[in-house]
Amino acid sequence: MAIKIRLTIMSFLQFFVWGAWMITIGVYWFQTKHWSGSEFGAIFSTLGISSLLMPALTGIIADKWINVELLYAILHILFGCIFLYLPQVQDPHTFFWIILLAMLCYMPTIALSNSIAYTLLKKHQYDIIKDFPPIRVWGTVGFIAAMWVTDLTHNKASVGQFYIAAIAAIGLGIYSFFLPPCPPLKSKAENASFGGRLGLNAFKLFRNSKMALFFIFSIFLGGALQLTNMYGDAYLSDFGKQAAYADSLVVRHSTIILSISQISETIFILAIPFFLRRFGIKQVMLISMLAWVLRFGLLAYANPINGLWMIILSCIVYGMAFDFFNISGSLFVETSTSAHIRSSAQGLFMMMTNGLGAILGSSVSGYIIEHYFTSRQGQMQWQEIWICFAAYALVIAFLFSFLFKHKHDPSALQEIKEAGA
Repeated sequence: MAIKIRLTIMSFLQFFVWGAWMITIGVYWFQTKHWSGSEFGAIFSTLGISSLLMPALTGIIADKWINVELLYAILHILFGCIFLYLPQVQDPHTFFWIILLAMLCYMPTIALSNSIAYTLLKKHQYDIIKDFPPIRVWGTVGFIAAMWVTDLTHNKASVGQFYIAAIAAIGLGIYSFFLPPCPPLKSKAENASFGGRLGLNAFKLFRNSKMALFFIFSIFLGGALQLTNMYGDAYLSDFGKQAAYADSLVVRHSTIILSISQISETIFILAIPFFLRRFGIKQVMLISMLAWVLRFGLLAYANPINGLWMIILSCIVYGMAFDFFNISGSLFVETSTSAHIRSSAQGLFMMMTNGLGAILGSSVSGYIIEHYFTSRQGQMQWQEIWICFAAYALVIAFLFSFLFKHKHDPSALQEIKEAGA
């Protein structure tokens, strides 16, 4: 089988495993188990906790001791076995520790899958800049496909979603054993200090006030990135409690409706070069923050019938909100750091958004929802919740626009383009 096809299958399954449960776990948590908001916030914090050190630690192992594809396969099989046990858990505290264990296995596989793809594409003399994006986009397709499978098999509120993810993960693990070998790059591991391999050298960037401010805003915006992933499906499914909406398309197939967000991601990625050339990195990041305000605001006033257009528009806006900050932020790091620390700086950026930001957003939002926006009858006050989230994003955007100073430099973006050509 052609190597690009084999990598495409790997990318598809990598994110299929994630998409099978991440969007729908809120429905299972609130409607099936009736567990609390604070405890649910802790569940999503496991993504951030596992993102802090595990990718770097598994990178060291793959660099020095074991083939990347073998480590990748083992981690997916372990994740699958843990998820097979998850339906047996009957209390939220144990559920947290099991999910955390699973995430410690899964989160580093995202970086390892990129490493496998880069290694094998180089080995077969492909152009990474040209040939990797079409492979990676199938990861988004896999995420969307998993959402559809979970929805159409009526598993969004049941343990079936965990079985779907587990079977896909174990299947991917077995498949990965048969990928071409990606041996350890021992010279790379031996030449770097332990702190350097963990990306700790990048913390020197906090001495620069501009970079420090950027990373602080990355944490706060990272707190918003997972909010609709956490609560979106539970919100739409909750409309089913109202007779007027109980049989609406949105309630019956809420997960499919939310998959428009992932479809939108693939479209807005293509628009980023135009926006960057026209407005510059800071303005694109600011557009992202305002898009989050619009995303949350639309959900606050939407409903499955007269307000269906608001739900759909909020899903479309998600692509801009998510992609514009992640990619423009990555480019800011690329243009603002020296070559010898650039990889560590990119890792620090991801640590701020997907690590500390995710922990902040999931934990604080869960606490606020439980204590301020849940009625005595246990009903979540969704309009107030989304307005609160929109206000949060608006404050971040306002502060960012005035405090973060960055001049648009088209030549810097051109240098990146020429370096990747």
